[in-house]
Amino acid sequence: MKKILITGGAGFIGSHVVRRFVLQYPEYHIYNLDSLTYAGNLENLKDIETAPNYTFIKADITDGSKIQSIFNEFKPDGVIHLAAESHVDRSITNPLDFVMTNVIGTVNLLNAAKTIWKDNFEGKRFHHVSTDEVFGALGETGFFTEETSYDPHSPYSASKASSDHFVRAYADTYGLPMVITNCSNNYGPNHFPEKLIPLCIHNIINNKPLPIYGNGKYTRDWLFVIDHAIAIDLVFHQGKQGDCYNVGGFNEWQNIDLVKELCKQMDEKLGRETGTSEKLITYVKDRPGHDLRYAIDATKINKELGWSPSVTFEQGLSKTIDWFLENQKWLDNVTSGDYQKYYNKQYN
Repeated sequence: MKKILITGGAGFIGSHVVRRFVLQYPEYHIYNLDSLTYAGNLENLKDIETAPNYTFIKADITDGSKIQSIFNEFKPDGVIHLAAESHVDRSITNPLDFVMTNVIGTVNLLNAAKTIWKDNFEGKRFHHVSTDEVFGALGETGFFTEETSYDPHSPYSASKASSDHFVRAYADTYGLPMVITNCSNNYGPNHFPEKLIPLCIHNIINNKPLPIYGNGKYTRDWLFVIDHAIAIDLVFHQGKQGDCYNVGGFNEWQNIDLVKELCKQMDEKLGRETGTSEKLITYVKDRPGHDLRYAIDATKINKELGWSPSVTFEQGLSKTIDWFLENQKWLDNVTSGDYQKYYNKQYN
């Protein structure tokens, strides 16, 4: 049985990847390694937690000796590395946390994989999941491609850029089999409500202000998280050895237009008069180093692996809103912190 270790599997994107692999590949055993920080929530995986081909491991990737012992014990054939500190605002306040998790943690995983795979790399793969923010900012035109030079502007993006470089360095120096994917902004079910879309959904439900940085003209490409999980599956299994793939949703939206679309859909779904939620929009002081625009050219993964988004942004947003409205207990548990109590006690 092939063994796949997925780091950060209790997080937003990671939980969707874990679920997909557990359900799609019963011939694999999936090990979910997560430290259960504030962003890790095992309630995201309640539907598959008793699956016979699934095991949860609580561990912190910054603990090199612990990571090595886990690799020695379980001997994974593949690694899909999603564990990361990912919130830009938090990186501005506590940059060292991002260095430790995103850089040191990645190197610990690379060392452990190199040690157990040694010189026999046949059938092995280290898939590093990264971000489009490593490329910096775009002007009003153009797109990030796989050949775009790195130009990170925040502590978060700098830490992810560093981890990307370490993965490539281990491939060049030691021959470690790897692939890298750089994705645009994800959205969808289970999204932790510190990010724009789930925060606004939560605030609209509770008639709280909708904070918009600066003038709201910042532009992002939005990727439905389930489509991202499918892309990771394809690249892990079929991506060219040593290559990188950009994964984007072909959905560019300015923040203010996105929030207005969200308000419109929420008013309709909540039975409120059109325009009610827009009144909650509140412009707040901009954050330092705020990149104007990100946009991904996902032509390569489309042409080589046949991947394309399954939904438009409006469709994906509707599905996302429906999920949050149907799972308000999940949202309440996350915003109150109650989600951490049961599982943290169980695994401590």
